Amino acid sequence: MTRDLRRARNGAILTFVLGGLLCGSMTVRLPALSDKLGLSESSVGLTLLVWGLGALVTMQSMRRVMTRFGSRSVLRVGAPLCAATLALVAFAPAFPALLVAAGLFGLAFGALDVAMNAQGSTVERAHGRPLMNGMHAGWCVGAMGAGVVGAAAIAAGLPVTVHLALVALAALPALVLVSRSYLPDPAPEAAASRAGTRQKLPPVVYLLGVIAFCAFMVEGTIADWNGLYLRGTLGAPEALAALGYPVFQAGMLLARLAGDRVRTRFGARSMIAFSGLGTAVSFAVVITVPWAPLAVAVMFFVGVSVATVSPVAMSMAGDATRNPGPAIAQTGAMGYTGLLLGPVVIGFLSDLISLRAALGAAVVLGLAIALAARFLPRYGTAAPAPARAPEPGLTLAV
Repeated sequence: MTRDLRRARNGAILTFVLGGLLCGSMTVRLPALSDKLGLSESSVGLTLLVWGLGALVTMQSMRRVMTRFGSRSVLRVGAPLCAATLALVAFAPAFPALLVAAGLFGLAFGALDVAMNAQGSTVERAHGRPLMNGMHAGWCVGAMGAGVVGAAAIAAGLPVTVHLALVALAALPALVLVSRSYLPDPAPEAAASRAGTRQKLPPVVYLLGVIAFCAFMVEGTIADWNGLYLRGTLGAPEALAALGYPVFQAGMLLARLAGDRVRTRFGARSMIAFSGLGTAVSFAVVITVPWAPLAVAVMFFVGVSVATVSPVAMSMAGDATRNPGPAIAQTGAMGYTGLLLGPVVIGFLSDLISLRAALGAAVVLGLAIALAARFLPRYGTAAPAPARAPEPGLTLAV
């Protein structure tokens, strides 16, 4: 491994870490922002919706941008903007200003998310082996770090404005510095001139988008509803119910740290299929056992199961075309839609039936992932595909 490739890999991982830190910091301090501005629960929900819609708008528009400029150029602009817009959230003086700041933060995050995954795919190709799961493990580390730093800031009595401003101030120069390590995408301008302003993507990219949609929907469902389920349905004490999501995240982190080696051994297609089955089985246990401590423990295995689905889907999407940026933008946008819709759908279903029954949707989504994996092509079985466009005769393996 050359020094430049090692530097590019470390730079991509650090970008994921800093992205997780920035997003996690806002999430951790939402209660403090609510207290500072006197927001109701519906206002907090609207703030999160505006942030998510901002990210989704950017992701949906990134195909042309990534085709023209590539991940390196987009990251050099979008990553520092993500830090700068978090500072805007910190200094928002009233609810309308917070909505504007959250929308801008979402727009910047959408660019960061798509571009760092595309950069990860480029780094994978340069190394010739799977690396995406390790990069997504960096995101988990950043998000968990945001929780630790946030807890320390709260314990020290640090105002939310000061805390978020300091996080943004620390991340901004770090993101500018790490941008020197990024690799150029494979001739994005040439790809654009051949395919026009909107590159036609192979059908497998949309199939991978469906798989990412299901995986992100499971993640969003667990993030927003597992605590309420543990406390309200299983009668867990608040402290025990609060452990469900950290235990889930710990499982995700462990799986992503080992995921690239597992993919090399068993192949991307088999890995996604077994991950989907594991998600369905483990979450079925969570919603059927009557004992809250056991349900919390099994959340670890849900995290292990679902953790590698979206990183591998992103990686395979990047492998499907010569220029990975537009394909990852499409897959990421479809996946992120699931992250936004999941909690909303579960809330609607729980009103119609019950929360336990509504959470059964996660079991169905796991089975859908396993089924969809049967239609994935066999490229990328041991390592990322060569940096070339797929041949016209490429078919989906059933």
